[in-house]
Amino acid sequence: MNEQGLAAEKSPPPRSRVSRRIGSIAESATLAVDAKAKELKAAGRPVIGFGAGEPDFATPDYIVAAAVEAARDPRNHRYTPAGGLPELKSAIADKTRRDSGYDVQPSQVLVTNGGKQAVYQSFATLLDPGDEVLLPAPYWTTYPEAIRLAGGEPIDVLADETQNYLVTVDQLEAARTERTKALVFCSPSNPTGAVYTPDQVSAIGQWAVEHGIWVVTDEIYEHLTYADAEFSSIVVQVPDLADTCVVLNGVAKTYAMTGWRVGWMIGPADVVKAATNLQSHLTSNVCNVSQRAAIAAVSGDLSAVVKMREAFDRRRQTMVRMLNEVDGFECPEPKGAFYAYPSVTAALGHDIKGRTAGSSTELAEIILDETEVAVVPGEAFGSPGYLRLSYALGDDDLVEGVSRIQDLLR
Repeated sequence: MNEQGLAAEKSPPPRSRVSRRIGSIAESATLAVDAKAKELKAAGRPVIGFGAGEPDFATPDYIVAAAVEAARDPRNHRYTPAGGLPELKSAIADKTRRDSGYDVQPSQVLVTNGGKQAVYQSFATLLDPGDEVLLPAPYWTTYPEAIRLAGGEPIDVLADETQNYLVTVDQLEAARTERTKALVFCSPSNPTGAVYTPDQVSAIGQWAVEHGIWVVTDEIYEHLTYADAEFSSIVVQVPDLADTCVVLNGVAKTYAMTGWRVGWMIGPADVVKAATNLQSHLTSNVCNVSQRAAIAAVSGDLSAVVKMREAFDRRRQTMVRMLNEVDGFECPEPKGAFYAYPSVTAALGHDIKGRTAGSSTELAEIILDETEVAVVPGEAFGSPGYLRLSYALGDDDLVEGVSRIQDLLR
């Protein structure tokens, strides 16, 4: 063998620069769409973005004032407990008891850097490799990525518009296997705005208890329901679930504080302690100024969210009416959160200014290119053939944006 052959034999195989675990994670579609819309807008394009789930209201003044005061206090210039300021954990426990009727202790609360960290740490704490997590679809784009990153396997359970995007106990039972460890439950829902009735919540919770399945319930939109819809916490509906339930929440949506990055997880003390140990190595404490602002938020009244909810309700009705006037769109009425989720399958396969969309992803691309309106395709939420549009933006932009889509597809 010549020297070149010997060298080749001794050379190790090339290694990927990025680990398979991280390289397999998909970018957040909602943030990607929002970033592209903002980039185009900054370049002077008249883009209207329906992508991000972000209230267009300012954080209430009394919360901002608490943050300003906190920034001047040297106590907040130092490390604090990794699991959260004791005052904030107590305030979150009080708020949870007040708003949902769930009686928890501060030791059951972990304050996180936004709701996304609470999502990941919950799965990382609960799951071993190969554990399955039932994931009702359409789902928020972060859930499956966090499950996989934690070593679990998401199992989609699809509910379409014919059932108002609400999964049934029968569907969950059909998807359950001996490897099923947990269920993700989100009501009001992102991306559909669907809200389960108290009876439906109770039935799903009882099913989970009967089969020893953990429930990770995301209650971030608890205060955003409309018409006759009613939020109900699954662990309150089914108290026997308390030892196998993790509640996720935060200040982002209720108090228009998406950029402050304060969320939390509530669960059994041993699970929260383990997740706190994890966080002690990941990030240490959440920004103290944001935590002080969050204390003011959760300890105050809900007058700010009442005003936002009135605006969202008005926009919701306008958007649903206008989307149902778009050729090929069918939009059920969302009962919560601030999203509309129309089926667009009837709009696919037709000529649109010389182009044809074969999928909702391609339709979203055509809409952005031709009308400068940014929407998120259903592929990002586990259900191709749909679009998600947030109505957490100004009334005029909402009408203008949907009007452009109407004109394009007319």
